[in-house]
Amino acid sequence: MDLSQLIFNGIAVGSIIALGAVGLTLTYGILRLSNFAHGDFMTLAAYLTWWANTSGINLWLSMALGCVGTIIAMFIGEWLLWKPMRARRATATTLIIISIGLALFLRNGILLIWGGNNQNYRVPIVPAQDFMGIKFEYYRLLVIAMAIAAMVVLHLILQRTKVGKAMRAVADNVDLAKVSGINVEWVVMWTWVMTAVLTALGGSMYGLMTTLKPNMGWFLILPMFASVILGGIGNPYGAIAGGIIIGVAQEVSVPWFGTSYKMGVALLLMIIILFIRPQGLFKGTQ
Repeated sequence: MDLSQLIFNGIAVGSIIALGAVGLTLTYGILRLSNFAHGDFMTLAAYLTWWANTSGINLWLSMALGCVGTIIAMFIGEWLLWKPMRARRATATTLIIISIGLALFLRNGILLIWGGNNQNYRVPIVPAQDFMGIKFEYYRLLVIAMAIAAMVVLHLILQRTKVGKAMRAVADNVDLAKVSGINVEWVVMWTWVMTAVLTALGGSMYGLMTTLKPNMGWFLILPMFASVILGGIGNPYGAIAGGIIIGVAQEVSVPWFGTSYKMGVALLLMIIILFIRPQGLFKGTQ
């Protein structure tokens, strides 16, 4: 396959990884939570979108319902798990083990409710447009455009709004933020909302490019973590850059290593860059 075609495909995949990675890095930067259930929340969002779409609801409204369902699911997790664990000052190891258990719970819940068969959205088939030897598939272009729009909105929220400034303050120093009068619990709620929306968009858009599978969250979580670490842990902009780099590297490697080693290529790239720059591409949260 032509290199330019692989790069285009990689940017589309990288856009999905970047959206998920930003949500992952927000929860770490503000809540100090390495959430291994993040990929399964993306799967949940994709299945909620598929369920609504195949029930006769148009794709855009289905994605909105997927976002709402993911927000509710993450709020339930916050109230039942993460808030009590913060109150008990649980260690990072404890939180990781809990998140792995939550991931297994979500995955098996999806299997119980919707079964183990592969699923596809009910959307029209649009022929790819050939331009200068590159086949621009409509849904891949749509994914890239929506990812860019989501990232622009995220930037404006983080830099221009009271919520964004409060989130950055809590990420820098939670104790100082409390002394300054910032309502940390309010920031936590907004963090979950933003994380859920980005996660749901990523999961729903992933379904536009591939078949839905109950275990697809597992194949997304490792590239997302690689993107977070590569870009600088806790840095949203680094996560975006890391996601695009990982996505392109995975797709470009296919002619040499095949599709089975995509995940290995992502992790190898992360290791190589961290040897050169241990803090990641950008400054992260310490």
